[in-house]
Amino acid sequence: MPDSPHKLQWHPAFYAAAGLELQANHQEIQMIPEYNLSKEPIRIDLLIIKNDGQAKKIENEIGHIMKKYNVIEYKSPEDSMTIDDFYKTVGYACLYKGYGKTVNEIPLSELTVSLFREAYPRELFAMLEDAGHHIEEKYPGIYYVTNNLPFPAQIVVTKQLSPESHSSLRILSEHAEKTDIERFLQFAQQYTSPEDRNNIDAVLQVSVTANYDLYQEVRRESIMCQALQELMKDDIEEKIDGAKNELLLDNVRNIMKSLNFSAEQAMDVLQIPQNRRAFILSNL
Repeated sequence: MPDSPHKLQWHPAFYAAAGLELQANHQEIQMIPEYNLSKEPIRIDLLIIKNDGQAKKIENEIGHIMKKYNVIEYKSPEDSMTIDDFYKTVGYACLYKGYGKTVNEIPLSELTVSLFREAYPRELFAMLEDAGHHIEEKYPGIYYVTNNLPFPAQIVVTKQLSPESHSSLRILSEHAEKTDIERFLQFAQQYTSPEDRNNIDAVLQVSVTANYDLYQEVRRESIMCQALQELMKDDIEEKIDGAKNELLLDNVRNIMKSLNFSAEQAMDVLQIPQNRRAFILSNL
């Protein structure tokens, strides 16, 4: 797929994937995307709050570290994760504590920080160790950062997560694996509530767009059982059609920009049928 002038919206898909990962405890937590720390433009990517009276441990491995208040930072596949990103997230958690309505309303002992990225942040880990922090891989792809921090912290490398338990995060990649996609579709069939279906749709929308050819291959091959193919047919085809339209729009935009053509001239070059042109023009 050619480079798009419009970046994929990875963050909403991540929020949805996090909701699916923690679905077993969804009644015990609140998930607040882009939480505003103050009236100033300082926002936490995702804030997860355990509901009052819910001391139950989060079932999913990424939630084992979590306490009542949990600050989440997500880096999309094209973004780096640096030492400054780590301390910025720690700083956000400290600011969140400081903005409590009453003194110590948010106890330090009830805060945690989690950072998510697809690729292994080798340079970051080296700098954290040089700064006196200790890094331990608690579970596959889940690294706890301890020593010289005010509260527990973890860095989650989504590419290294267990495929059996974390397909919703693993397919948020520009290089998703076919087995992860098939596993996600199998995983998705067990959820029927509107909230879960919306999360599944959000994850698929981004994953399909980023891995269009692979989803076409998955749709063609009969690796999944026939019943599952029928169950997911509309969802998969809808997402693939959406990705195909986005690809077509990108091609038109690229020709218009590089050759200084009008939209009609660009569509002539691409031999776009007349019955599709109104859609293209309305979405440019």
